Amino acid sequence: MPIYQLPEEPIFPHPNEATSDGLLAIGGDLSAQRLIAAYASGIFPWFGAKDPILWWSPNPRMVLFPDKFKVSKSLKQTLRSQKYKVTTDKAFVQVIAHCRSIFRPDQNGTWITREIEKAYIELHKLGLAHSFEAWHNNELVGGLYGISLGNTFFGESMFHKANDASKVAFYYLNALAIDWGFQFIDCQIPNPHLISLGAEEISRDDFLDMLHAALLHKTRQGTWNLLFE
Repeated sequence: MPIYQLPEEPIFPHPNEATSDGLLAIGGDLSAQRLIAAYASGIFPWFGAKDPILWWSPNPRMVLFPDKFKVSKSLKQTLRSQKYKVTTDKAFVQVIAHCRSIFRPDQNGTWITREIEKAYIELHKLGLAHSFEAWHNNELVGGLYGISLGNTFFGESMFHKANDASKVAFYYLNALAIDWGFQFIDCQIPNPHLISLGAEEISRDDFLDMLHAALLHKTRQGTWNLLFE
C-alpha cells in the first residue's frame, strides 16, 4: 500500500488508505491549519527527531469512554488524601516540556521534537490545545496535554514526577469530559497504562463514525481556567 506525500494544501487521504501499521502520509508541515484538519480526520503526527513528518491513523484505535474510567484502590486513596491540586491551562508550556524531556525506560528518546513542541504551543494559544497540571506544594509534579475539537479530547502525552500525579490529572480530565458531555477521549495507540485506566480498542471505522458525530458539537475554544482540589 502506498505512503502518500502530502501537498502544500492542508489535505489528507482517507484514513482507510493507511498501511497495516497505521502509517498514512509523509511530509507537509505542522501548521495549526494542517493539525486541525488532521485531528478532524482521525489522523495525528508521530515521528522522531531524525525522521520526516509522519502522519498516522491506526486500526484499531485506542479510546477511553468517560463512563468506563477505572479508579484503582491506590488512586482512590490518593484522591481522598487531596495530596494534589489540579489546574487546567495554567502551565501548558511547562507540561509539554516535561513530557518531552522526562525519562521513559520503555522508549528510546522522545517523539516530542522541538518542532512538535512549538506547533502545539501555537494550538494552545489558539485555545484548542489544553493541559491538566497536578501540583504538590506549588511544584508541578505531573500532567497531560492534548487537543479538544467538538465534544471530544485527543490525548497526546502525560508525565509524572510523583506517584499517581499523572493519573490524578487524567482522572480530572475524565471527570470534566463527563460533566461536559464529551463522547470519548482519544488515546491513539495501546499501552498498558491506558488500558489499566479503562481504555479499549475499537475499529478505525467506528472511531471515524464517533469522531464525525463529536465534531457536530461546538468546540470549547479558549482557556480552560479550572481548579480541582
